[in-house]
Amino acid sequence: MRRLLQSWRSNATPPSATPVSTPKPRQVTGWIIRPAAKRTEQEHADLARILERCTTLRAVDQLVSDFAGMLRHRQGQHLDTWIATAKASDISQIQGFAAGLLKDYDAVRNGLTLTWSSGAVEGAVCKLKSIKRQMFGRANFDLLRRRVLLSE
Repeated sequence: MRRLLQSWRSNATPPSATPVSTPKPRQVTGWIIRPAAKRTEQEHADLARILERCTTLRAVDQLVSDFAGMLRHRQGQHLDTWIATAKASDISQIQGFAAGLLKDYDAVRNGLTLTWSSGAVEGAVCKLKSIKRQMFGRANFDLLRRRVLLSE
């Protein structure tokens, strides 16, 4: 066994002088999500190297950057085209996301088009729910009202 292992070790190719680091999936996801203007030169190069090897990942990159552009620039008029492209792709996760967008299409389109938001209302609702949870079910309306008014 020792002689066999020794022959394998002697025939092995020596490691290269510059080790190639493989990016982690989380890094690649970050590169894809981040706008191209905010990536470093090295990140651009690494992402380009990865995308040229994998056509599926290239399609994901294109779809994600298109959707992110719609979000950033409030271009809801392109939503129908994006959903059709996403459904035509071979990526089941993107197809599922597009199907989910269709379930609440009007809200998604308005969110991508209109400038106003219901974020303040949602924040108040979350705060109210948090206070209710802290009271462990003892929140009748009078007590809950006092706690909400005192917390402001």
